[in-house]
Amino acid sequence: MSQSEPYLRITGLTKKFGEFTALSDVSLEVLEGEFICFLGPSGCGKTTLLRAIAGLDIQTYGSVEQAGKDISELPPAERDFGIVFQSYALFPNLSIERNVGFGLENLGQSSEQVKKRVAELLALVGMPEQGRKYPAQLSGGQQQRVALARAIAISPGLLLLDEPLSALDAKVRVKLRHEIKQLQHKLGITTIMVTHDQEEALTMADRIVVINNGLIEQVGTPEQIYREPATRFVAEFIGAMNFLPASAGDGGEIRIGKTPVRVQGVDLPEGASALLAAIRPEDIRVGEGVENCVDARVESVEFLGPFVRAELSSEMDAGPLYADFSANLVREQSLARGSELRITLPADSIRLYPA
Repeated sequence: MSQSEPYLRITGLTKKFGEFTALSDVSLEVLEGEFICFLGPSGCGKTTLLRAIAGLDIQTYGSVEQAGKDISELPPAERDFGIVFQSYALFPNLSIERNVGFGLENLGQSSEQVKKRVAELLALVGMPEQGRKYPAQLSGGQQQRVALARAIAISPGLLLLDEPLSALDAKVRVKLRHEIKQLQHKLGITTIMVTHDQEEALTMADRIVVINNGLIEQVGTPEQIYREPATRFVAEFIGAMNFLPASAGDGGEIRIGKTPVRVQGVDLPEGASALLAAIRPEDIRVGEGVENCVDARVESVEFLGPFVRAELSSEMDAGPLYADFSANLVREQSLARGSELRITLPADSIRLYPA
C-alpha cells in the first residue's frame, strides 16, 4: 500500500435491517495512524458502521477495504483488528495476565513469549503489578485498561473502540481518554472510536465523522467541526449555539428582526430567503465594536464555574440570545439580572442555514 493510499476505505456502504435502513450509502477514507471518532446521537448508525468494519454486521451493499485488501465479506476472525467494548467483555474466570494473553495463546505463541508480551502491555497501560488479580478485583477504569491491553496484544492494524468510556465516572473518563490518546499516538495504530460524547470526540480525534440518521453530515478536524459546522444538525449537536430567524438582505448583509447585520466568510444558502443565523454564546462580545452592535438586557444569569451564561433580550427582537461571559468580566461590569449593556455580534462568527 502506498503512503498516499488510505489505510481504510469504505465505499457506498448501506446496511438494512428488514425495511429499516441503518446506514445509507456511506463512504469514508481513513489514513494510516489516524484517530477517527464516529460521533452522533443514539441510534444514528455509528455503532452499526463500526460493526460493519469489524465484520460483526456484514453490510447489505458497499465495500470495505483495509490496507488495499477487500475485506467486505470476510468473517471477523479473518480481519486485522482489535476491539474494545463499553462493557469491557473480560473473562471473569481468567486472571488479568491470562485475559491479556488470550489472543497470543490462540496464535500459538510460546508461554515465554506470551509472558514477556503481557508484562510489556501491562506496563504500557500502567498496571505492571496487577497481572495475578481477577477482573472483579479491579475498578472500572482498570478493567478498561486491561481490555485495551488485550485488544492491542496481537498488534492489530486497526483498533476499534465502541463507547469505551461511557460506563465510567467523569473523572476516570477524563483521565483515561488522555491515556488512550497518548497510547494511540505512541503506537501509531489506526483507531476508530464510537462516541456520543462531543467533548470526548473534540479532545481525542484527529478527525470527527458526524453521523445522523444513517448519513454522514460532516467530516473534519475538531476545530472545523466546531467552528465551521456544515449543517444545522452539526451546529446544534456540537456545543451550544444561538439560532436567530433572519432574512436575506443586500450586499453581504442579513436582517435579524429589523436590524441589519453584516456577515463575513459565509455564503447565503442558495434559494433561501428565510434563514437561521447561528452564533456561539462565547463569540458574543460585551461593548461597542465596529459593526453589528445592539442594545441588550440581561434577563437571567446562570453560574457555570469558569464562566457565566447570560440570557439576553435585545433590540433585534429575535427571541432569547445566550452569551457566555467570563466570571471576571461579570464581576468587573457588575452584570446581573436587569443590567443594560451593548453587545457586538462579530461578522466572522455568524453562520447561516436555511430556515
